Amino acid sequence: MSTPDVPTEGETLVRERTFTTAEVDAFAVLSGDEQPIHTDPDDDGRLVVHGLLTATLPTQIGGELEVLARSMEFEFLAPVYTGETIRCEVTPTSVVAREDRYDVETDIVCRKVADESVVLRGGFEGLIWK
Repeated sequence: MSTPDVPTEGETLVRERTFTTAEVDAFAVLSGDEQPIHTDPDDDGRLVVHGLLTATLPTQIGGELEVLARSMEFEFLAPVYTGETIRCEVTPTSVVAREDRYDVETDIVCRKVADESVVLRGGFEGLIWK
């Protein structure tokens, strides 16, 4: 069993993603949230990306760090549309070493790359086993 990389307080972990219509369609079926904004394209042919699908950006980072989340908090500030690239920054604000684990707390900010507008803020707390 390998030891995961442990984040450092204050470092910023970044991922970017452009959500596709196929991903929104699949998430609508999987989640059961098939509201028209997620299934019927607007006049520009775009769908609104589910908030929780957008939130898979910070959870991707958490998964890469092997964080077992205790809590997550997301504030959805603006819609994300298919075809828009989103940049997610996760910054550990606390990393505390324990005998068998690290307790981790983070801040999250996700922005549209095109105009830097914030679409999601939040954070998660959890642990990384040693």
